[in-house]
Amino acid sequence: MTESTSKIKAGIVGGAGYTGGEMLRILINHPNAEIVFVHSNSNAGNHVYDVHHDLFGDTNLTFAAELAFNIDVLFLCVGHGDAKKFLEANQIPDHIKVIDLSQDFRLSQNAAFKNKKFTYGLPELNREAIKTAENIANPGCFATCLQLGLLPLAAKGLLKNEVHITATTGSTGAGQSLSPTSHFTWRNDNLSVYKVFNHQHLGEIGQSLNQAASAFTPPSGGWGAINFVPYRGGFTRGIIASIYTECDLSEAEALKTYQAYYAGHPFTHVTNKDIDLKQIVNTNKCFIQVKKHDNKIFIISIMDNLLKGASGQAVQNMNIMFGLDERAGLRLKATGF
Repeated sequence: MTESTSKIKAGIVGGAGYTGGEMLRILINHPNAEIVFVHSNSNAGNHVYDVHHDLFGDTNLTFAAELAFNIDVLFLCVGHGDAKKFLEANQIPDHIKVIDLSQDFRLSQNAAFKNKKFTYGLPELNREAIKTAENIANPGCFATCLQLGLLPLAAKGLLKNEVHITATTGSTGAGQSLSPTSHFTWRNDNLSVYKVFNHQHLGEIGQSLNQAASAFTPPSGGWGAINFVPYRGGFTRGIIASIYTECDLSEAEALKTYQAYYAGHPFTHVTNKDIDLKQIVNTNKCFIQVKKHDNKIFIISIMDNLLKGASGQAVQNMNIMFGLDERAGLRLKATGF
């Protein structure tokens, strides 16, 4: 499909959540796509703006209780474990490309399910494979942020020592359902650590780093060499990750290595200047800062967890799969002030 042909017909399952709302916002304004249906059992018959109030005035779409198969692509904006349940309960025709935002099919041992085969959808690693993919396993939010911070080193075989990561995510990373740690009175003016050294995204991070450097063997023979401490932040959206490891490159060499790796990738940008979350929130961009401190390379990676970390990257994958400009529908401006 090219930009001059008819629009891509899209369906959304799980349209009432945060990623579903972001998917709606992007596709309503996408020049090459149209939404055929938005599925939600709990909101069937309601206007989407009854749930996503920011879409009032933009669309009169209503949530549907039934699926439709007169589509080209189906976005599964559902929770972890629910994508597999959905595909078990529903036979999706082979001509429909499925882009799944859960973690159900991200690891290679889970990439084949029923009649579906899923390609890991990180464009900065797998763009050529995505072009011919049948279905996409969209990467996780922390996974995307951390992989983009480490892939250039892995690709050069420079991850020879332990990696130390501290990363903080906004409250939307926990999903829309309330829990004790997502309630405003607990989250606001607060900061906490969770899943230390054992976050569920470490598996896909290790898988991608091994793919980028097939000859690279992690220290101690496993991905315990990545020491990841995730934080819950007292803000709504965005991820900021600080990463360091020992490396022989000078700062100039490291900066050149990162810029060369991401040349031609329109959403990932590298600098040695200070960066902050307001530069990327509400966009599909990832900004990476590269510095050198003594014998350690220090990387800061920032992105929006709901866009480059979820719905924006899913649409980026759709654009690549259907031969569109990778940036179509994703030329979004951050709110800097």
